Amino acid sequence: LRTEGKIAWAFRKNSPELKALVNEFIKDHKIGTLMGNILYKKYFKNTDYITNSIYNEHLQRFQVTTTFFKKYGNQYGFDHLMLAALGYQESRLDQSLKSNRGAVGIMQILPSTAKDKNVGIENIYEADPNIHAGTKYLHFMNNRYFADNPDIDSLNKTLFTFASYNAGPAKISKLRAEAKEMGLDPNKWFNNVEVVAAKKIGRETVQYVSNIFKYYVAYTLIAEKMFTDEPIQLSGSSKKKKKDK
Repeated sequence: LRTEGKIAWAFRKNSPELKALVNEFIKDHKIGTLMGNILYKKYFKNTDYITNSIYNEHLQRFQVTTTFFKKYGNQYGFDHLMLAALGYQESRLDQSLKSNRGAVGIMQILPSTAKDKNVGIENIYEADPNIHAGTKYLHFMNNRYFADNPDIDSLNKTLFTFASYNAGPAKISKLRAEAKEMGLDPNKWFNNVEVVAAKKIGRETVQYVSNIFKYYVAYTLIAEKMFTDEPIQLSGSSKKKKKDK
């Protein structure tokens, strides 16, 4: 978003004690000190702690599963890249993943949810029905809680539905009502309902939706390259891979 930006500490004028403490901290933690060097190496020299949605095997999983996301995205009215981004957030598109709570596969859907009358999809241990079950459950929540509201645009309906996938639709509906009471827009997620979510239920759902949107942007760029002759550069590798024709 920006290069050559500067970050600084800011505090009130005429705060000599705070200024002294900050300056002392900086002196003891700058590059060249033991702590400063450790922090610099951890966060600036090694970026493995940042999850990259287009990194090697993750890109390959996206290419393998994108057909399923397209099929069920078209069937249930979702942008398939948004669904893929949610799948990546849930499991890194790893069908073999199983959570401690028993959630299964790419969409991390519970067997009990898949069996519910509003979903009714069997064999979620396979990628195709797993993505089908997760998408059908999203469709159910969208239709019941958000679809009939003309004041919510299509993007925010999707974001609210995804937030509901993480925190539950009843909770998200309550947060929207509280946002309205606080003078925020109950029909917009970013910078509005997410503010209430952070205060009332913590950062998990806020980060969840934010991550999905970040991965959606990444997948949009990947998809554009897949439909051209431009090679896809795998992050962390000098190798390039062209789209199969």
